[in-house]
Amino acid sequence: TGRGILTETPAMLAFIAQSFPLARLAPLDDPFLFAQVQAFNLYLCSTLHVAHSHRMRGHRWADDPQAIEAMQRKVPQSVAACYELIEHGMLGAPWVMGETYTICDPYLFTMAQWLEGDGVDPSRFPKVMEHRRRMSERLQVQRAIAVELA
Repeated sequence: TGRGILTETPAMLAFIAQSFPLARLAPLDDPFLFAQVQAFNLYLCSTLHVAHSHRMRGHRWADDPQAIEAMQRKVPQSVAACYELIEHGMLGAPWVMGETYTICDPYLFTMAQWLEGDGVDPSRFPKVMEHRRRMSERLQVQRAIAVELA
């Protein structure tokens, strides 16, 4: 699930959560908790996604083929470093924000689908993998993946 709305900006994710308040995809009634949701999504967007992008879009940052190859070689290390922070400092249980499912969960799920392709051993991140497993069991996620792959 590497395409579509879940790889868009955190502003779009916040817009979705705010547009459908009854879905309770973000703690809209608590500014501090909502800021935490935003901070997590911004980290995925501005750091993890960029580290991942160096694997196939190095041309955005450099024209030198050797520089692009160096970026590609660094991807497993830089992506793993992002997941170290998520695993040990950002990820609640059972969902990203703890007991409450939020818009952070599908965003992390989408990004976590790319671990193996980025050359990262997923067994290093058991909390992230447990989250990925839990997300993949959700009927809505299964339906979305089926539509995307159709």
